[in-house]
Amino acid sequence: MTIAQRIAQIRAHLPESVRLIAVTKQVSVDAMMQAYQAGIRDFGESRLQEAQAKSEQLGDLPGLTWHLIGHLQSNKVKPALDHFHWIHSIDSLKLAQRVDRLAEGLEVKPKVCLQVKILPDPNKSGWQIPELIGDLATLNQCKNLEIKGLMTIPPLGLDQAKTLALFERARQLAQEIQAQNWDNISMQELSMGMSGDYHLAVQAGSTMVRLGTILFGERSP
Repeated sequence: MTIAQRIAQIRAHLPESVRLIAVTKQVSVDAMMQAYQAGIRDFGESRLQEAQAKSEQLGDLPGLTWHLIGHLQSNKVKPALDHFHWIHSIDSLKLAQRVDRLAEGLEVKPKVCLQVKILPDPNKSGWQIPELIGDLATLNQCKNLEIKGLMTIPPLGLDQAKTLALFERARQLAQEIQAQNWDNISMQELSMGMSGDYHLAVQAGSTMVRLGTILFGERSP
């Protein structure tokens, strides 16, 4: 099956309200061109250097939106702001404040998601729920960020029922935060769901799914 056929097959089952982000880590520019020709405009990368190289080669294509979906190191914030329209992986108050400060200097206003760990997971970055609730008032002061919603990744090995419950808890948390009516925090977006579980995420209310393997096949870790 071609990349275009895979994209068409997935789109046929995705609600129109869900944004399909093609995760292109270790994917060739040629494969990305095929995805673009099949209608993809949102590309997700986790490594800044790789994303920069690809964007130079794809720079002539209109309408591209670049999403940072991997961990953002504090020393890479400035080049990340130069390149990415969205940062899905704001995973601590300290990082949010650094991005806010540098965004002010660069006169940009990135769209960001707050990465939350719904269940404890030593292998993932992000706020645990009580920490995030406690930091909201300070996050609300980050006026150079467009805080758009939450991002979450389930721990490895969860069964489908537990994965669905996790995604539903993330949606509930977003609703709880939205109900607090912060000036600078919106919870319109839920970035959740990857190749193995995106159908559960969509069922739970995801607005952005991050799909790599199911579009482009297996890659090296």
